[in-house]
Amino acid sequence: MSPGGRIGPATLAAYLEHLERADRAGAVALARGLLAEGCSVADVLVDLVAVAQREIGRRWLTGSWSVAQEHAATHVSELVVDALGTAVGAPRRGHVVVACVEGEWHALAARIVSEVVRAAGWRVTFLGASVPARHLVSYLHQTGPDAVLLSCVQPNRLVRAARMVEASRAAGVPVLAGGPGFGPEGRWATAIGAAAWGASARDAVRLLSGPLPAGTHTGPPPPPADDAYVAVLHRRRELVRLALAAVDVPEEAAEDVASGIAHLVDALIATARVDDDRLLLDFLGWQEEALTARGGRRLLDDVLAALERALAEHPRVAARLRNARAAVATG
Repeated sequence: MSPGGRIGPATLAAYLEHLERADRAGAVALARGLLAEGCSVADVLVDLVAVAQREIGRRWLTGSWSVAQEHAATHVSELVVDALGTAVGAPRRGHVVVACVEGEWHALAARIVSEVVRAAGWRVTFLGASVPARHLVSYLHQTGPDAVLLSCVQPNRLVRAARMVEASRAAGVPVLAGGPGFGPEGRWATAIGAAAWGASARDAVRLLSGPLPAGTHTGPPPPPADDAYVAVLHRRRELVRLALAAVDVPEEAAEDVASGIAHLVDALIATARVDDDRLLLDFLGWQEEALTARGGRRLLDDVLAALERALAEHPRVAARLRNARAAVATG
């Protein structure tokens, strides 16, 4: 390892070993040691902690780690973020608010952004995981920050992200979006009214340091190309129930399958909202990998078929599902 952001594979492997053992003291000592050797807070959080978090997510997705192992490792990384936050000096710039989309409980990425932005001199208020839009807009009116940094990890939460962007714009506060939930290169961020998108905490600092891209970032957001998503959204619970009834799953697995179907329906709604089939196809690729790792693939096609039948009166939405089934079948 050498300072300046070049944290190599050996350091990453050592950190992952601490996470695997849920070794809080070892992980914190390693991170503090990197600071002492000349790395910045951004170097450690972006190039080590964030990279490690993606790896433990992959291990959970493929079934090589249990939920308990993933939670224990994530908790250790949260403690590392806390420890590095104490090394940050007093703010000398404006005020930003960091929040996670409502319904999203994976807050570590947003925590990392908060501390990197704080280390760059900003006063940061971190509102935490799953922030309802109405609570966000109330807080913005009370505090009047310079910007909202909105984290969305899962694209099936994009409709909720759109509500939060709309609420922020109504309060006169621009939104800088971050996270894979906004699509490759943030392709869906501006579609729902965000001022810009950044791939990492360093991007957040860069965007805050310069003028926002040309355009209006307050007031009503751009209207959706297709409002069919509203009808599907209103039928969300019914669609989950119909799709669950159409598949044969053991009673003990029914709750998990219902949760997976709900996420899929949310992804379908988000796809219609931004009018981009890639959102649903990418989400299904992830779902298929998760199901295959746990021993089942036919389930996915059965669910898609049930949803297609239920939404026959919405031709464009049904066509999206039909195309998705074809894509899954050809693999």
